[in-house]
Amino acid sequence: MMTPRPDPVGREPSGSAPITARTTREVLDRYNEAFRIHDPALLDDLIAEDCVIEDTSPAPDGVRREGGQACLARWRELAGNSGLKFTPEAAEIHGDLAVQPWVLRWGDGEKDRVRGVNLIRIRNGRIVEARGYVKA
Repeated sequence: MMTPRPDPVGREPSGSAPITARTTREVLDRYNEAFRIHDPALLDDLIAEDCVIEDTSPAPDGVRREGGQACLARWRELAGNSGLKFTPEAAEIHGDLAVQPWVLRWGDGEKDRVRGVNLIRIRNGRIVEARGYVKA
């Protein structure tokens, strides 16, 4: 017997009431919190199976990761690294696109930091695309 799969627009398999998808802001806030407090488990149900990310490094293009598991593995690695201090700045939300500036520190020195921005696309309450950029 086949198990019914959820409808891609967010309805329960039985056809009952739609599942309430998280908003772009809710997903972004939870994503940021995972990095800020070093809790990778907060990411577990935020990543779409067809997610694609373009990492900030190595220059000039960054590493491209495709698929939910590859994206989740990379973000879990970063979120779990207590040697990094992630500080999100005020974000802009434009429909399904979040523009999230941030600062990343890895030490106490003035030069032990980088400023950057992530462009994160969210659909049906999950991250489907993320592109990261840093100031050189």
